[in-house]
Amino acid sequence: MPKRELSDSSFLRISRISLVSLYAIIITGSLVRLTGSGLGCADWPQCSSTKFVDVSTGHAAIEQINRLFTGVVSAAVIAAVLGSIFVTPRRRSLIWLSSGLVVGVLAQVILGAVVVLTGLNPWSNMAHFLVSLALVTTAVFLVEHAGATRVVGDVVVSDAKLPTGRMTRRLADLILGLCGLAIVLGTVVTGAGPHAGDGNAIRLTFDLRSITRIHSTSVLLCVAATLIFLTHIRRKSSEWMRLKAKLEMFLAVAVAQGGVGYLQYFSGVPAQLVAVHVALAVAVWISALRLWIAVRQ
Repeated sequence: MPKRELSDSSFLRISRISLVSLYAIIITGSLVRLTGSGLGCADWPQCSSTKFVDVSTGHAAIEQINRLFTGVVSAAVIAAVLGSIFVTPRRRSLIWLSSGLVVGVLAQVILGAVVVLTGLNPWSNMAHFLVSLALVTTAVFLVEHAGATRVVGDVVVSDAKLPTGRMTRRLADLILGLCGLAIVLGTVVTGAGPHAGDGNAIRLTFDLRSITRIHSTSVLLCVAATLIFLTHIRRKSSEWMRLKAKLEMFLAVAVAQGGVGYLQYFSGVPAQLVAVHVALAVAVWISALRLWIAVRQ
């Protein structure tokens, strides 16, 4: 019987599909909240006490679609696990990363149940989003590692002729940390804001204006660190050539995200702009991670 093998390029495609599906379910989840459909299915795992699947109302249909999309995500991450086993050459790191996706999806299913059964408690909603972001983080590492041009054993070998400087690495760490802090604070703003997913859901008691200012400050600090990083690597030709594309991508997405954030705040936080803000927040995190990985390789 011939041995089953999978090429690097095929596994890279599977990894990218996993990342896209995890990104997509964050968007569908935000749409559930923004349309007030968080309790469209008030039970779990059934939609209601009498129906497992219920699309009799708009809210129920939206929530049901989001739940069913979990099946697409599950299939994608299972395919990633199987692909990591059959890819040639086999790498333990790919198996561990793809297996981490499966564990994360299972955790998300449990957290999703907690969110519904606690009546959309904002703390459980925050945990649900942050675990989703952890899953996206794992998927980014999987894609970057699967797409590495040279691997010796389980170690990604950088094509850079010169090592990345210590200051460059420290600034990249700072950018990623501030970016993560801004996203966490953003979930607190969401928990105190108007879009709870249901009109009767409880909200955090923080002053919305104050917590928004703290969130904005973390964003400005991240932008400042990025500009310092830009100025620093512009003086190092080898680092600039290697990191320029990923840095420019991060700056473009971060500026767009900041603009949407201020626009939604001063326009009364309309649901459409909040949806764009959530999508861009994930894009900012992905681009920050890709920049950090490029620096650290």
